[in-house]
Amino acid sequence: MKEFVKVQDITKTYKMGEVEIHAVDHISFSIEQGELVVIVGPSGAGKTTVLNILGGMDTATSGKLYVDGKDITAYNSKQLTGYRRDDIGFVFQFYNLVPNLTALENVELALQISKDPLDAQAVLEEVGLGERKNNFPAQLSGGQQQRIAIARALAMNPDVMLFDEPTSALDPEMVGEVLEIMKELADDGMTMVVVTHEMGFAREVATRVLFMDGGNIVEQNEPKEFFANPQHPRLKDFLSKVL
Repeated sequence: MKEFVKVQDITKTYKMGEVEIHAVDHISFSIEQGELVVIVGPSGAGKTTVLNILGGMDTATSGKLYVDGKDITAYNSKQLTGYRRDDIGFVFQFYNLVPNLTALENVELALQISKDPLDAQAVLEEVGLGERKNNFPAQLSGGQQQRIAIARALAMNPDVMLFDEPTSALDPEMVGEVLEIMKELADDGMTMVVVTHEMGFAREVATRVLFMDGGNIVEQNEPKEFFANPQHPRLKDFLSKVL
């Protein structure tokens, strides 16, 4: 397997007046092509900040980010725009669909900005919503809307898919349909990084699970060991509360 993403000693510091907040504090990890890495941890641990840096939506204060051998931390704003457009698919907690466009038209938005897009209808079929292509977002369930958002990100034909708590805004009965699509993507070999509270998904589908707390990666392991045999007291405490 080829090392595809390399995070090297990255920090992210915010200044609030005289106070410095270390949202991410000297973290390093790498992701191989085709891996599905799940990041878990309490609120405020720095998970979304890491995802935003990986996605080129935020920049690191120090350290290096390499994706497919390219130093993303050296990019200027124009290069970052190209990186977000051509290399990364991002799925957020809220679907961010355009309400007055149909499902198909929402997916076709990706075709206008990506240099090598996939066929919008084919991607809708892939997420199981081909027959809903003429429906507007308001005519779809939350789970269906999130699947449209996934289709839109997929249509950009990205190298890496990033998911920021993609099921946390959904009713419980709709969570499964979104996770099922993500499992299928993993089976197809898509490189994915997922921030989630869905421990069952992490246990079942991830190739590796990272636990973050206080801006640090406290522990990481393959799922079986991560859940069955946690080493760090902070992870043991976290798992005792969420499992």
